[in-house]
Amino acid sequence: MTKLTRQYRFAASHRLHSEQLSEAENQEIFGKCNNPFGHGHDYVLRVTAAGEPDKETGLLCHLGTLDGLVEEIVLRHTRDRNLNDWDVFAGTGMVPTTENLAAVVSARLTKAWSGAFPSGPSLSAVTILETRRNTVELRVGQ
Repeated sequence: MTKLTRQYRFAASHRLHSEQLSEAENQEIFGKCNNPFGHGHDYVLRVTAAGEPDKETGLLCHLGTLDGLVEEIVLRHTRDRNLNDWDVFAGTGMVPTTENLAAVVSARLTKAWSGAFPSGPSLSAVTILETRRNTVELRVGQ
């Protein structure tokens, strides 16, 4: 099996705050990330596809198709935006942590994947680098 990872960058802001918790609890759990005005990150999104390369082209997948899918499903909703305002987070009670962001991105890509790649490859992983110290990886289908 061959894996291909494509990397994308986007800047976005968010505020880590749960309506289920008190102000004191939010401050204790999320610290400076609970700033009422939010804060931003230069995120790196890595999307990993897995399968067997095409015998004629030697390619695992068409990169233009992958780029278009990621642009439509993720980047146009996140680039230079406040993640709290994205409909997958706004009013849902889900805190836009990087863990939740990875889960949302993975679910959205999984739903659209077979339409973009009907005969393979499969979506293998979604990885998001939030900071130099924080990386979240979600392996798909495992």
